[in-house]
Amino acid sequence: MDKKLLGLLFMFFLTFGIFSTVVVFNKPLTQLTRAKEDIIPSGSKSLIFAWPLTVQSDGKKTSTITVFVRTAKSKPLINKTITLNSTLGDIKNKTAITDKEGKAVFELSSQNKGIAKVEAVIDNTIKITQTITIKFE
Repeated sequence: MDKKLLGLLFMFFLTFGIFSTVVVFNKPLTQLTRAKEDIIPSGSKSLIFAWPLTVQSDGKKTSTITVFVRTAKSKPLINKTITLNSTLGDIKNKTAITDKEGKAVFELSSQNKGIAKVEAVIDNTIKITQTITIKFE
């Protein structure tokens, strides 16, 4: 056989082999890399709620703040440390660990009148984009 023909056949089979490998293994490889996303918290998918939103400023009445930690696919995450910060008032237990539902619960009270802006941070690195305000009167 001619050397040029052998070179072309070699290049053809090499290219076909690389193409086949990419097509066959592309989907399983992306699924393997995406599996790690299930343990990464999402600041935009995580939620923060409070009730009631208006509380007496006597230092005794509290607003219950609930934080739900979620992945980018909205799956709950367990054993994540949540730190809560407020511009006004006293937070009972500023940090909490999420349960099997990805939920952590806090209580906020204040002896001063005003509006408290509450923010939450997951594992001291990921800030939850949603914030809430609680009015103390």
